[in-house]
Amino acid sequence: MANQHNAHPEPMDADPQETREWIEALDGVIAQEGPDRAHFLIEKVIGQAREAGIGLPYSANTEYINTIPVDQQPRYPGDGDMEIKIHSYIRWNAMAMVVRANKNTNVGGHIASFASAAALYDVGFSHFWKSIEHETGGDLIFFQGHSVPGVYSRAFMLGRLTEEQMDNFRQETGGKGISSYPHPWLMPDFWQFPTVSMGLGPIQAIYQARFMKYLASRGLIDAAKAEQRKVWAFLGDGETDEVESLGAISMAGREKLDNLIFVINCNLQRLDGPVRGNGKIIQELEAVFRGAGWNVIKVILGSKWDTLLAADTDGVLLNQLNTTVDGEFQRYSVEGGAYIRDNFFGPDPRLRQIVAHLSDTDLENLPRGGHDYRKLYAAYKAATEHL
Repeated sequence: MANQHNAHPEPMDADPQETREWIEALDGVIAQEGPDRAHFLIEKVIGQAREAGIGLPYSANTEYINTIPVDQQPRYPGDGDMEIKIHSYIRWNAMAMVVRANKNTNVGGHIASFASAAALYDVGFSHFWKSIEHETGGDLIFFQGHSVPGVYSRAFMLGRLTEEQMDNFRQETGGKGISSYPHPWLMPDFWQFPTVSMGLGPIQAIYQARFMKYLASRGLIDAAKAEQRKVWAFLGDGETDEVESLGAISMAGREKLDNLIFVINCNLQRLDGPVRGNGKIIQELEAVFRGAGWNVIKVILGSKWDTLLAADTDGVLLNQLNTTVDGEFQRYSVEGGAYIRDNFFGPDPRLRQIVAHLSDTDLENLPRGGHDYRKLYAAYKAATEHL
């Protein structure tokens, strides 16, 4: 497996002092005049470089870290301890439902798909999504079909499903169970849209968002209420290889559908191996969506990484994150802390120093951003407020 760290080493800085001066000047502009002025100046410098004949390669990628800096994260609302208890019950019930349904059958259940996306749904349900009873008419959610055990589990805790229905998960043909995937025909009072056919949810969501804009602009629905409604589509990183998943994203960018939010659960894993073993699917998708005119917010690292990045004064940790491929990240997720220390933090003494205070167990438990409620809340809030 090729490692991009070795294939494309960071270029040597011929004049570090001059580099620091440019960076300090930019920091001063940001502090004194704000990011808009800094962006204007950067664009002017890039334009001047192109006029001078300097060929600058285009890149739609940002660094392989969270888009929202820690100092710009909003406070997480609600009772965190209570939410964790509720979320734990949801996970337990989801697992119990799948295990009990399979006791005398082989219906399966994709419990791992829900486990990887559980926090994504927790934050949405708890803090963002408006139900159909809301005065606006509610949000429209295109759930990833393979994650439905968690949705059923939450519904059971709310009294919307019976124990008998839970025990007959994926055995709906007898009239007692609940459908394998989101299926409005079989469960019209529960599901809004069918989504399990790979790519069906994303393309539906785009045209649903566009149609809602059309209705509002023609006065066929209340425009003020429509502005408060969002269309959310959940999909996996492997699912983006389906033609329908990305086939209409340029239309969404062109039409400026600020009522549409895609949440792509990049767990880097297919049934048969990493999604991009020798590449970086998050970076690939960022370039695709940004190139199509989308606002992209990346949530990659959990909160425990914040202090490590703050200690990375010369950028070696950032470079290691940028150049480590998905196949290696997947291996780190199953190996112990000693392996992570030797292989991820081992190539450079400066990297080892950054984590010298952490035990092997600490390194093993460094969290991914998709399981961090504070990081997810910040991303969802930014997405819902983006115009």
